[in-house]
Amino acid sequence: MSSLLHRGLLACLLAMAASTFAPASAGAAAPPAGAASAAQTDTAWVHAYASYGAPKYGPDFDHFEYVNPQAPKGGTLQLKNPDRRTSFDKFNYFTTRGNAPAGLVIFMFETLAILSGDEPQTMYGLLAEEMKVAPDKSSITFRLDPKARFANGDPVLAKDVKYSFDSLSGKYAAPGYQSLFDGVSATVLDDRTIRFDLKTPSTDTLFAIGTNLYIFSHKWGLLPDGKHKRFDEIVDEMPITSGPYTIGAVDMGRRIEFKRDPNYWARDLPVRRGFFNFDRVVYRYYQDDIVATEAFKAGEYDMVRVYGARTWNRQHKGPKWDDGRIKKELFETGFGQYMQAYDLNLRRPIFQDRRVREAIGLTYDLDTANNRYKMFTRASSMFNNSEFAAQGLPSEAELKLLEPFRKELPPEVFGPAYVAPGTDGEAPKLRANLLKARALLEAAGWKLAPDGKLRNAKGEAFEFEYLTPSEGTRASDWVGNLAKLGITMKVRNVDFALYRRRLENYDYDMVAIVEGRFTLPEPTVMEQLYGSKSADEKGNNNFRGVKSPAVDALIKAMANAKTIDELRTASRALDRVVMWNYWQVPDLYFSKLPTSYWDKFGRPKVMPKYYSIDSALDLQPAWPITTWWIRDPAAR
Repeated sequence: MSSLLHRGLLACLLAMAASTFAPASAGAAAPPAGAASAAQTDTAWVHAYASYGAPKYGPDFDHFEYVNPQAPKGGTLQLKNPDRRTSFDKFNYFTTRGNAPAGLVIFMFETLAILSGDEPQTMYGLLAEEMKVAPDKSSITFRLDPKARFANGDPVLAKDVKYSFDSLSGKYAAPGYQSLFDGVSATVLDDRTIRFDLKTPSTDTLFAIGTNLYIFSHKWGLLPDGKHKRFDEIVDEMPITSGPYTIGAVDMGRRIEFKRDPNYWARDLPVRRGFFNFDRVVYRYYQDDIVATEAFKAGEYDMVRVYGARTWNRQHKGPKWDDGRIKKELFETGFGQYMQAYDLNLRRPIFQDRRVREAIGLTYDLDTANNRYKMFTRASSMFNNSEFAAQGLPSEAELKLLEPFRKELPPEVFGPAYVAPGTDGEAPKLRANLLKARALLEAAGWKLAPDGKLRNAKGEAFEFEYLTPSEGTRASDWVGNLAKLGITMKVRNVDFALYRRRLENYDYDMVAIVEGRFTLPEPTVMEQLYGSKSADEKGNNNFRGVKSPAVDALIKAMANAKTIDELRTASRALDRVVMWNYWQVPDLYFSKLPTSYWDKFGRPKVMPKYYSIDSALDLQPAWPITTWWIRDPAAR
């Protein structure tokens, strides 16, 4: 599963927008006879569920391979805000208005199940000790662990799960959560058992329920008269959760401290053994990246994931790196990469013509920047770094999905897979791309006027705005290339709050969006990014404004896939449609995680395949901050 969104959530996409770029151990067991997979037809209670095949770890496993079950506890982990939020003003992470600290969902909130970090889309019970999936995937039932407790000592009961579900699927939650649980209903069967029924059965929705439904006490937001506050009015009440940490201290907007709960109910469960080794986790919020970088060098915080190639190459170096006090590492991951791209808002008339969109893409020269930094790869797919990206000519199975929409689709969809135009950093190749772009624009009715501006038959100038919350962008060269064709691209830098509001209302011409990562492509995420329904829903994630029957049908084919082959076929067909329509200018992807950290940590010997560094946006483990430990806690 991905991030962005998350996992398709608006906050997931915003937080990373517009920046840059296993061996077995004794902890593993052979897949058991009772392990469930999407291909199974029985309805047994199981400890884990896999999309395809059987789970890696059996019901009697002791710990995940990528942890040290004997890791020492103690010490303090110092962190900075891991995204573009420069402050926080609430503790409710799941509503639209305001900003909540990212650490809440990593260290406090728990779900019924969690994703493994070393196998694709497989969930293991956490709050739920067992789960049962209907043969047709029309329902999933969870049986709660009788040991599960909230931090206030109350047991986690089915009524709490129901309250959490009703809150997150209701109209006062962020739209991304509403759409995530659209068509799902919940029924309490007894104090510890709850069933979720799916209007449209799909594996993706099963995983959303298991791993995206954050559980909190029904007492959160409870008024003295027994009624609840409206969910979006729960703002500064500290959440009542079951996770390993509670809030220890708060300087609202500037600093928050999480304190490890010594009575954490799940500390000895196999899915938690070896995790959460720091006694305290402190987040500080900085107003800009330059100040934050200098604070890191001064030792104010311990670890930072770097998103900018320029920052990584120019600022993360010096004496403290040279002598080893600070380590600099490119952490490898096995994630597939959804697109990082400049999304063109099709709601704007200027972008309606496909030839115009193709021309804009031809003016973008990423290769020159890449020659400077050599850190990233040009994106040519929706599903980069994975087997789900289109390859060569469409297969017979792909053509079967595409043929009904041949009249709607560009002819290129039925030819070789899309490859983003490049220059290799060479001026002659850039000139050739610009000449091709000029011909496309002329064919679309845009002519160069005597004043040097490109104008249409009405005399309107070709101008558009690139909206970004980032102070430093790579847009200057692009602006110059567009100007050579008579096009004006204005770069408008705004603060994150305004950027978020304008995104929610689709009020922009072009924005840069990082769509996150995945272990298996998720139809729910595709629906939010490209589905016709989401295009008209403000606050959703169809930033391009795509409305295409072919896209809708291919997303449905992904959702209905019974085998990994069927999922691969539908994904590749969708990839061809999206890329050859030029609804975006693809940017880059980067399967490594550039990270600097002070050399004070112990770490497990085995690295997971799917993980993040410090992000709340991925459902896979934030591996360093949840499994590492301070080598010498007394030195802190």
